Amino acid sequence: MAKAKPIRGLDCQASTGENARIIARTRLDELYSWAKYVDNPYHVRELHNLRIATKRLRYTLEVFEDVLPAASQAIVKELSRIQDEIGTLHDSDVMIALLRLCLGSQDSGMAYEEALVETKKYQRKKGFTLPAELVADLLEPGVAPSAEQRYGLERMLLRQQQNREKQYSDFRQHWYQLQARDFRREILDILDSR
Repeated sequence: MAKAKPIRGLDCQASTGENARIIARTRLDELYSWAKYVDNPYHVRELHNLRIATKRLRYTLEVFEDVLPAASQAIVKELSRIQDEIGTLHDSDVMIALLRLCLGSQDSGMAYEEALVETKKYQRKKGFTLPAELVADLLEPGVAPSAEQRYGLERMLLRQQQNREKQYSDFRQHWYQLQARDFRREILDILDSR
């Protein structure tokens, strides 16, 4: 996960609203620094960083909602939707990685360990669409799936990949709808209004 951009130019003598606008502009710049990756569905980490940057801007606007224009609440809704869309993509990426690992793909070493850590986090947060006991068996690196399990896993992998393609397409379409209305300028105009 990318580190948050440091906030520069805060003034302890300025109003909370002025400082909130400085923070929000920094978070907006941070969000758009990841926008160049929107067109590549396989830049998984970068898209995840876009999600984190979106979350930071959203939380900034929520924390300072009392000192920012009311119009910022509509922006929060759009940011929340982007965050959800990319979060769904990330969940699919984790599931696809898990399924590939279970099928014995050539991933090993650090990538394998990272996928297992992500899988365990995912299991705690949201649970699986697979039965827990099957997941426990499949996460044993020395145990190969049976022919029946392999067939089921291959079908699940294909379905998950198809779902991810649709999720990505939906996200990308939403992103470009926002860009068509100049979403960045819209946010800056709200931050510039008093």
